[in-house]
Amino acid sequence: MPIKILFICHGNICRSTMAQFVMEYMVKKEGLSDSFVIESAATSREEIGNPPHHGTVRKMHEMGIPMRAHRAVQMRRDDYDKFDYIVGMDKWNEKNIFRIIGSDPQNKVSSLLDYTPRKGQDIADPWYTGNFEDTYRDVDEGCKAFLAFLIEKHGLKK
Repeated sequence: MPIKILFICHGNICRSTMAQFVMEYMVKKEGLSDSFVIESAATSREEIGNPPHHGTVRKMHEMGIPMRAHRAVQMRRDDYDKFDYIVGMDKWNEKNIFRIIGSDPQNKVSSLLDYTPRKGQDIADPWYTGNFEDTYRDVDEGCKAFLAFLIEKHGLKK
């Protein structure tokens, strides 16, 4: 049974999309692709149907990280039952995740940097800053730590 991860941000065109593709890339490098289903979604409806932000696309190309076709989708209440981990990019995302799902009796909701020594901090939002370098640094750090956590917790072998 694969581990199902849903990355969440406000619009699903910058941070959550970047986290999805970075994590897929890391999982593939570890030879664990069959052990995961990784997707992303938005808490808002503002960008629904739009492709990833050009800054995200540029940064993924620069880093040699492949991207699949993607269109922004909104998180739904039933995603709580579909995914094992629901990972937000910042505190505001978490607040909106709870607005959508209600409660988290199975402790599925977290923030990406919670798996790092920077627990409680937010992933830099490039929508406002245009700084995809800082966002990538944060996402990369968070995904590395999250993947290490998952490998240990679920006893995954390369």
